[in-house]
Amino acid sequence: MAHADIPHFCNDLGVTVIEVGSKEFMCIGAKPPFDHPHIYCDLGDDTEIVCPYCSTLYRYNAALAAGEAKPEGCVWHGADAPSAAA
Repeated sequence: MAHADIPHFCNDLGVTVIEVGSKEFMCIGAKPPFDHPHIYCDLGDDTEIVCPYCSTLYRYNAALAAGEAKPEGCVWHGADAPSAAA
C-alpha cells in the first residue's frame, strides 16, 4: 500500500484527461466500490502518463498544488487516501 502522503485520483466523471499537481500519485479508477486496483503512477521527468488499468491520461500541471486536480472532482479522500488535512 502507498504511503498516506501520496495523493489518490479517481475518474468518476469519465474525463479523458486529468491535470494533476503531483508527479507521484495513485489512480483508483472510479470511487469505491467500483474502483480498480490502485495503480501507482510516477511521472519522473515526463509530463503525461496513462493509467495502464483504466487508460485515463494524467497530465502534470505545475500551477496546481500537490494533491490537486482539474477537474476538482477527481481527487479522492477515502479511507486509503491521504486526508484533506494532511
